[in-house]
Amino acid sequence: MLDHLIKGATVVDGTGAPSYPADLGIRDGRIAIIAKPGTVAEPARTHEDAQGLVLAPGFVDPHTHYDAQLFWDPYATPSLNHGVTTVAGGNCGFTLAPLHPDRPQDADYTRRMMSKVEGMSLVALEEGAPWNWHGFGDYLDALEGRIAVNAGFMVGHCALRRYVMGADAIGGQPTPEQMAQMLRLFHDAMDAGAWGLSTTQSATHSDGDGAPVASRHARPEELLALSRAVADHEGTQIEAIVAGCLDQFSDDEIELLVEMSAAAGRPLNWNVLTIDAAVPERVPRQLAAGERARKAGGRIVALTMPILTPMNMSLGTFCALNLIPGWGEILGLPIPERIARLRDADVRAAMLRRATSKEAGVFRRLTNFERYVIGDTYSPANEGLTGRVVRDIAAERGQDAFHCLVEICAHDDLRTVLWPMPTDNDPDSWALRQETWQHEDVLLGGSDAGAHLDRMCGAPYTTRFLGDCLRGRRLVGLERAVQMLTDDPARLFGLRDRGRIAEGYHADLVLFDPQRIDAGPATLVHDLPGDSPRLDSRAIGVVSVRVNGVETIRDDAVTGAVPGTVLRSGRDTRTVSTR
Repeated sequence: MLDHLIKGATVVDGTGAPSYPADLGIRDGRIAIIAKPGTVAEPARTHEDAQGLVLAPGFVDPHTHYDAQLFWDPYATPSLNHGVTTVAGGNCGFTLAPLHPDRPQDADYTRRMMSKVEGMSLVALEEGAPWNWHGFGDYLDALEGRIAVNAGFMVGHCALRRYVMGADAIGGQPTPEQMAQMLRLFHDAMDAGAWGLSTTQSATHSDGDGAPVASRHARPEELLALSRAVADHEGTQIEAIVAGCLDQFSDDEIELLVEMSAAAGRPLNWNVLTIDAAVPERVPRQLAAGERARKAGGRIVALTMPILTPMNMSLGTFCALNLIPGWGEILGLPIPERIARLRDADVRAAMLRRATSKEAGVFRRLTNFERYVIGDTYSPANEGLTGRVVRDIAAERGQDAFHCLVEICAHDDLRTVLWPMPTDNDPDSWALRQETWQHEDVLLGGSDAGAHLDRMCGAPYTTRFLGDCLRGRRLVGLERAVQMLTDDPARLFGLRDRGRIAEGYHADLVLFDPQRIDAGPATLVHDLPGDSPRLDSRAIGVVSVRVNGVETIRDDAVTGAVPGTVLRSGRDTRTVSTR
């Protein structure tokens, strides 16, 4: 007997093949039968009519930070609501494990680092996760059997360094004995199911004390030793971040990424390729890394988002503005002193010079303050400004845009919510995206879901992209769009029996209305442990989401079921060799 029968759906199977009408039967968590409508004779415990609806494989998000959130939110919301059934975590060199058993203070260090570098609520980290693990396998075991999504995790270089070197991980170099211990620890993590190595060399990544995170101190020989270790394990890979990911790679960065991928014989993915027609040289430069990697026996894949993700900014809290060269030292001051410095015309002029310089890289996109929209305000002086564009307010007041914005924020003690409007929402940039998506070394993703919770909400990229493909710009047909969200990432990660609708595959499925599929606007909610805030977004037109055959979402509401699997390398992933 079938567990469930979906009747009359339009099946988009994830391979890019034309859609077709079918009945689909599920048994024991897998797709048992796909047949012409009305021809399934086997009885089913439950069934539903899916006429007029599209049935697709569950979406695979290749870059998330759900490592902590899954403990208090096993549904990985809002990703699951938007059809994501498999998430890759442990990215950017940051993981919650391993933790040294003799140094309980390392857990506090990790929480403060994650709060700073990934924008997670410190209260939520302290109250929402048990922190009762030491080895990486212990961490995976703590999630097993209690999550609603399938989740796989890289092991973070920062945690490996901290475990072996303690406080010397910041600024120090491992001795030969420590390097050998780090490699043993890394092998243990992959034996337990880690997907491989994640690491960062990005200048924007600092810990809770403001110091460069541990992996930023690693020399190339350390990174290459760890990369070679990846090759010893089935179904593994590399994820790496360097400073040039934010704008354009240097020659040395390309060489490092190429050598790491070639040493492992595994794909290396990086996050995130920003596509902007105003900077036409960026895409060719970034994709040159993939071309060089293939010649060296590696593969480098760029993640890129198919939507423009709105970002919530503030001069009062740490955000992307802090990452503009020279801005962090001003925006990190105590609030009264910060306001005083920002009101100094010479200080503002110096900040603007730095913000528009080449060294600001991709953050130059944030410096068109005329285009900022004022969000929530908190003082009588700012009454009526919510929803207005800074350009118009500045014109009324006879101020330049940045001066106007500073004065508005100062009246709110810098609590004002700011929404920068994207500068790359033009036809030429969308045409460049359409072209770039066709490149063999480009993969959709980079949501950062689970991180930067009160500043951005990238999780709904799946539904918003499909809505745009069906009823908006229509840059990609439905079948190809679904393939880009399902089979393409599944093949990169070597997922076994996932990413497609085929008999015998795991029944990770999304049923949606093609006339309605979309994502609602990002709204601030307070539903984290400690009543901490985050941005959320409703899924529109998603009728049902199934993970391993069990329904987890019905009409944008969680069902309470937790049928997800902790995906372990080797068992749940096969090797994608580049050699």
